[in-house]
Amino acid sequence: MALSSKGPAPVAAVMYSSIIEELGRSIVSGELQPGERLTIEALQERFGVSRTVIRDCMRILESMNLVFSKRRVGIVVQSPRHWNVYDARIIRWRLEGTSRAKQFKSLTELRCAVEPLAAAGAARNATQEQRAVVVDLAQQLRILGEAGRLDEFLAADVEFHALLLLASGNEMFSALDGVVTEVLRGRTNQGLMPRKPREHALASHEAVAAAIAEADPGAAETAMRNLLAEVRQAIT
Repeated sequence: MALSSKGPAPVAAVMYSSIIEELGRSIVSGELQPGERLTIEALQERFGVSRTVIRDCMRILESMNLVFSKRRVGIVVQSPRHWNVYDARIIRWRLEGTSRAKQFKSLTELRCAVEPLAAAGAARNATQEQRAVVVDLAQQLRILGEAGRLDEFLAADVEFHALLLLASGNEMFSALDGVVTEVLRGRTNQGLMPRKPREHALASHEAVAAAIAEADPGAAETAMRNLLAEVRQAIT
């Protein structure tokens, strides 16, 4: 059952996804150790699927640098130093596993390095529509946060940070939106968010939005650093 140019049918897509999820988690968790050899035949028997399905799944895991294929050896598990650590699935698996604290620390440090500069860039480069949207999102975060509606708060927060990365005008910052999304979701899904977001966090979002609306890069950068200082303290 090969993948078509339009992608797998829904049932096939679920099957592919379940195999990738199980093997990916096993590698990231350390259940499958670096250097361990996998064979197509053993995986066929394990999952009860065709050789083609296993090969397609291995290609996806190989694109994430979790495994590599070696002639006459088979499929070999890669060490963590080779992983594509920016892949959203790897981030999610690491946040769900025993290395959660280390992954949150790494991701928060990345955000501290990138997002203040992205906020400053958004203050310089955002369109008028983007400036209006970011202010509206900050207002939504205030309302949802004070009401303790965490699922809706998370959705608005993801949109807020993704918009800042996009509006920065830096395509490399914008490409990190999936990374930031996973850490925001992970913090909520792992129970690391308070039942109601802290006042400092709500006010900092509003300060970032106001600085962007007023085209003040310095204020936007400072406000984002203040916001992330609270995040860093909460994570550590």
